[in-house]
This record gives sequence, C-alpha cells and structure tokens, in this order.
Amino acid sequence: MYDIAIIGKGPAGISAAINAYARNKKVIIFGQDSKKILWAPSIPNYAGLPNITGNEFMERLNDHLKTTDAFVVNQNVLAVYSMGTHFSIQAGTEMYEAKKVILATGVDFKKTIENEDKFLGSGVSYCATCDAPLYKGRVVAVIGYNHESIEEANFLATVCSKVYFIPQMKEDLSNLDKNIEVINSKPLRFEGSFSAEKLVLENGEIAADGFFVLKDSYPLTSLVPGLEVDGPHVKVDRNMETNIKGLYAAGDVVGKPYQIAKAVGEGQIAALNACE
Repeated sequence: MYDIAIIGKGPAGISAAINAYARNKKVIIFGQDSKKILWAPSIPNYAGLPNITGNEFMERLNDHLKTTDAFVVNQNVLAVYSMGTHFSIQAGTEMYEAKKVILATGVDFKKTIENEDKFLGSGVSYCATCDAPLYKGRVVAVIGYNHESIEEANFLATVCSKVYFIPQMKEDLSNLDKNIEVINSKPLRFEGSFSAEKLVLENGEIAADGFFVLKDSYPLTSLVPGLEVDGPHVKVDRNMETNIKGLYAAGDVVGKPYQIAKAVGEGQIAALNACE
C-alpha cells in the first residue's frame, strides 16, 4: 500500500509528489504530462523562469520528479473509492491502494453527454480494456476525445462484431482498423430503458449494445463517489482537504485563478497536510 496516491501529473500533482517524497512517504502518481502546459508557447509570469516554454517547463518538472522514488503510472484513473481506513484506486484493469489521495486532475469544461452519468455501468463505460469481454461478438460505439481512444477502438475491433467510432478530436485516423465505421457527428444524448440502447447524434443515431466514452478526464462525481463539488471544481478547506477524510485536492481542479504558481503551492500544501 502507498502512503499517498496523486491523481494528475501536472504542476500541482508533481509538486505534491516532490513534497511527499521529501517527507519520506511512499508515493504513486497517475496520469500523463499536462497538455495545458505542453501547449503553452511561453510562461511569462512564473517567478525565476521568465518566458520559459511550456514544453521546457514540463521537462523540468519531470526531471525533478525523477529525482524522487515516486512510482509513475501513465494511465488515467477511472475511480477512487474511500474504504474508511484507506482508498482503492482503479486505473485501467489494475487496482491500487493508498492511505491518502490528492486530486490534481486539472479542470475540464467539456460537457458530459446527456444521460452519460445515468447509464454509467449500464451500457456506458469509461474503460474499453476493462469491459471489452462483456461485449464479445456484439455491437459497440466509441466516442473518442483523445489519441488513446483510437488504440482502444482498434482493440475492441478484435473482440466485437461491429465497432462505430465517433471522433471528437482532430487526430489522424489512418491507424484506425479498416473495419471500424467512422461517424463524424456530435453526440447529444444516450437513450434507453434500463441501460443505454442508442446514442442520439446531431445528424442521426446509433443503436449498440455498449458505448465507450474515452477521454482524458471524467466527471468528478463519477471519479469519486460522494465528493462535494461546485460546478467543475472540488470543494476544499484551507488544508486542501475535501469533504472525504484523507482526500485532498490541488491546482485548477479547486478553482481560479488557473495559474501554475498557484497549482505548485497548493500541491505542496496538500502534500504536507496529507503527510500528517
């Protein structure tokens, strides 16, 4: 079991990992490099590093992270469950345990598809690798928001009888399995009785046995059952602790201003309090 699990590998998450390591804690950190940072042409207001590019800043964060013994898992976390004395964390098909958790996922303003939460676990899934066996020989649809969704759709094509792919990002689809049918449209809502049976699109609809919504982040209340939120943000106290004991949050996910310096500072505060 880890002492502290950190979900998110941006400035807040890496700051938390560095500070937890400094307190001799066993740390695990989940996620990929922050796209928000990587895509920044320059960062003009970070003290001591004037006009550093986002790519250079992310490289420095990773170099610092490598000086610790934090275990890095380059996967998105699907769910965090409070077990009372510790937390269980699902990432892909694997489960991990930690005494404390720090959320540093950033903020995502993408709207969920209507009824996505309602049918989650009943025809709607966030993990193709996990749930593909349930749809062996059946029809599925993938709503893809990132590059990884292409790989997941290709995997589903080896298991399912038919795969639809509804891309919601600008990506080269040349590596997509030729048997996958691409539908370029905006998803509006899921419909069904007891489980999702069809996806209504802006210009049509798709009937399928299962629907996979694959993106970089998921609704906070789906990620952590029982978590108190305010819109896209997590509610925290001055110690960066949420309403769930032992669960902390830092960075953009707790609110404005969306600044790197703020995220780094909050990551430190969350880590130091989680270490107590």
